Amino acid sequence: MEKVNYLEERLENQIKWYDKKSIEAQRKYKIFKSIEIIAASSIPVLSVFSRNTTNITWIIAVVGSFITIIESWLAITKYHENWIEYRSICETLKHEKYMYLTSTGDYNSKEPYKLLVERVESIISKENLNWVNLNRKSKGENRNE
Repeated sequence: MEKVNYLEERLENQIKWYDKKSIEAQRKYKIFKSIEIIAASSIPVLSVFSRNTTNITWIIAVVGSFITIIESWLAITKYHENWIEYRSICETLKHEKYMYLTSTGDYNSKEPYKLLVERVESIISKENLNWVNLNRKSKGENRNE
């Protein structure tokens, strides 16, 4: 693969993908957390009015259950972890790209393109392995079984 093609088709596409996924995960995390905060803060207010009516007590119970559902959903989907992980990988790939383009650091060498490809593929491969291991753990799989 030519240098220009690799930079555009592989590196730049990966940077865009991780950037997009980071933004999506951040947005979803903040939406769910905002809803959770609003719901949790409504419970003390509702409890003030619960003295004379059981309807408010039921509403408080439903809101409490709703908070549990949101928190469980966040634990399952891992929006917060994905947001941070994707942003970290995106910024690492950008760093490698700019170091290569400016021939600085380790890229001030005889074979900077080869080094770039090795590092970028290592970063992507490591993230893919982390994803597989995370999904294996979340499904309760164990390699020793």
